[in-house]
Amino acid sequence: MELPARLAMGGAGRDHRRHGGLFPGRSDGLAGRAQARMVRRARHHQADCGRGASRMKIIEVHGVSKSYGGVKANTDISIDVEKGGITGLIGPNGSGKTTLFNSIVGYHPVDSGSIRFEGREISKMMVQDIARLGLLRTFQQTRIYGDMNCVENMLISMPHRKMTLWESFTTNTRADHDRAEHLLDFVGLYEKRFLRSGSLSFGQQKLLEFAMALMNEPTVLLLDEPTAGINPTLINGLIDRLKRANSEFGITLFIIEHNMRVIMNMADRIYCLAHGELLAAGTPDEIQGDQRVVDAYLGAH
Repeated sequence: MELPARLAMGGAGRDHRRHGGLFPGRSDGLAGRAQARMVRRARHHQADCGRGASRMKIIEVHGVSKSYGGVKANTDISIDVEKGGITGLIGPNGSGKTTLFNSIVGYHPVDSGSIRFEGREISKMMVQDIARLGLLRTFQQTRIYGDMNCVENMLISMPHRKMTLWESFTTNTRADHDRAEHLLDFVGLYEKRFLRSGSLSFGQQKLLEFAMALMNEPTVLLLDEPTAGINPTLINGLIDRLKRANSEFGITLFIIEHNMRVIMNMADRIYCLAHGELLAAGTPDEIQGDQRVVDAYLGAH
């Protein structure tokens, strides 16, 4: 089914019009260097489950429901996130996307259903215990330490899930500082590494938060609207770095995104929620051609 012209031209509201239509075309191309240790992990991962092979399911959500009082935020949601891929989650405002993310990372218990990470049931686990397994998330609003400089923010985000109690109280090493600076270089903040992070623009703070997440060497990174509020001139750079984190570092990405140009350009597979229920699933091309998705964004009946 061809995409209706009214949707391609008009979008689905202010956010989508600002980015040139609801489903713009995809684009390609990026390159760069990455940290050696993460590159090695990515190469091992690619040998096990290359893009041409059938990937393992690293997150499995089955029959998950969550209500707040009498409001059903999620109803019988079932999705899979493939290891090593980029999976998108879209839907109109209030469709239950952030609630589902919060359930996956343990911010609240689900009412029913199962959530498994690398085959392990995590729906009853605490946030910090899930994070130690390598499942991390970022937020729509940045969570950085504004009075610290960028390097200090990086060091305070060291991967405590891999540390002993004693190690968590020891002084950071030269290697820790080098790694922090390398990742700041990766996200384009090396020249600002000694600036107070609260003085950065909102887009730069998002890049810092992304680098802080990478400091923890996540297996899976959940990103809640990573491009929201960012100056359009920074969006392409962020897209490139997210793609490189996936392809070079071997990090699985699961992304909520309202900017359709971004998610259609990045994701291998996309899920669409509406009114707390799973509406559609498929490749970007399949989602673009799904009339149910078009109607959900336009508010059609």
